Amino acid sequence: MLRINQLKLKVGHSEEQLKKKLVRELKIRPEELQKFEIRRQSIDARKKPELYYVYSIDVQVKKEKEVLKKHPKNVQKTQDVYYQMPKLEGETPKKRPVVVGSGPAGLFCAWILALAGCRPILLERGACVEERQRDVEEFWKSGILNPMSNVQFGEGGAGTFSDGKLNTLVKDTSGRNRFVLETFVRFGAPPEILYEQKPHIGTDILIRVVKNMRLAICGAGGEVRFHSQVTDIVLDETSLVGVQVNQEEELETDTVIFAVGHSARDTFEMLYEKNLPMQAKSFAVGVRAEHPQKMINASQYGAESVPGLPAAPYKVTAKLENGRGVYSFCMCPGGYVVNASSEEGRLAVNGMSYHARAGENANSAIIVTVTPEDYGSEHPLAGMEFQRKLEERAFRAGGGKIPVQRLEDFCKNQISTSFGNVEPQMKGAYAFGDVRGIFPQVLAESIEEGMRQFEHKITGFSDGDTLLSGVESRTSSPVKIPRDENMESEIKGIFPCGEGAGFAGGITSAAMDGMKVAEAVLKKYNKIGS
Repeated sequence: MLRINQLKLKVGHSEEQLKKKLVRELKIRPEELQKFEIRRQSIDARKKPELYYVYSIDVQVKKEKEVLKKHPKNVQKTQDVYYQMPKLEGETPKKRPVVVGSGPAGLFCAWILALAGCRPILLERGACVEERQRDVEEFWKSGILNPMSNVQFGEGGAGTFSDGKLNTLVKDTSGRNRFVLETFVRFGAPPEILYEQKPHIGTDILIRVVKNMRLAICGAGGEVRFHSQVTDIVLDETSLVGVQVNQEEELETDTVIFAVGHSARDTFEMLYEKNLPMQAKSFAVGVRAEHPQKMINASQYGAESVPGLPAAPYKVTAKLENGRGVYSFCMCPGGYVVNASSEEGRLAVNGMSYHARAGENANSAIIVTVTPEDYGSEHPLAGMEFQRKLEERAFRAGGGKIPVQRLEDFCKNQISTSFGNVEPQMKGAYAFGDVRGIFPQVLAESIEEGMRQFEHKITGFSDGDTLLSGVESRTSSPVKIPRDENMESEIKGIFPCGEGAGFAGGITSAAMDGMKVAEAVLKKYNKIGS
């Protein structure tokens, strides 16, 4: 197999044009091109409004050695790295492994364990995704929160009600990344995610994918239990011997994977009380910024709309004189700001897109780095309490609704009274409020300065009518639960996993971490059985 890189064609080209380009670049006759597969597709907008796709493509040709001898540009021999599925060497463990949390880390951990024949039990405190979708939509409509089934808790994890972005910066030499994407496609995601530079699924499709994955886990011998919160762990000196579910049932096990996500605050508190080592970590907080999608398209593409191209994304970063970093996060083209609260009296927001990304506005979190020095305490859960304080202020600022403020008013420290050229695109009720007042002064000033700096990168970014809402507080876990080279914590039998434990940041990296922990569990079983 050969791979040809940096193959450039204008946006809107046909498949026949792509084939002709391949033939020319490879210096072969059309009949010598046997098959090809796109491995990477990105957009080159440096000469906008002239836009190009840039490809990496794997090709199979006749007389491969002769083609290589011609030394065509950007062509090399390639061999794919395929994920090596771990195996259970010996009998099925008598004490079934328990996976806590059905976000991407938990789902992929359970999937690998199920395929290996370990019959995992997957415990999810929230509802199945079908029931969860109804609960979330009812919350957005009525404002009545279900603390156990919401944007943060339930099958699929927090990423289910987001954009479903699948890009990751994790270097993958084992094939895990490709396996994750192929698994999503297997269960209903569009095949384009296998090669797009910034792949995304969208909430509407992700819901179906998550359900199909659950059914497959059960079909492979696993068990998935909803409305099943782990409320305690049972210890024998320094080792785990079981977990308590819903304060009543006890499951005997010597292997528990905690893939609880970044918002399972009561679980963090329970584990801390059980003396599980953990530490506060840095994360980021800020606001959701809404701009007209046409404005973002014009900046990124050179036109308000381009046939054949989706709503344009962006990424902006700035380093401020005060030493803080400000950057965009979880950018949702054509998306919605959503009420992502999970605790009574506290309000958090997030961004969400459907697969089509057809909404009027672009939104992104504009966030500022915070460190344990900002928390005012050295307690391991101080970052979590820092989040809670911000969310309580956000709840008060909007009277329980999403607080919204025009950027001009944010800078003048006054509550808005009307909208300008940007109307909110939100899931959940909203109200004018003092968004700036949610934050300590240094963070508010950093957000303001960041917005001004981003104007130099995207014209109109700091327009006074830009809408800010808050608080974006769930960017990542505020704690880290250390683990050793075997992926276990200091309490043997507990395997911290995914974003909640501080080892991932996003759907794909969390899924990959779930796979790595499953591999570690299988090594443990194989060592015991040998």
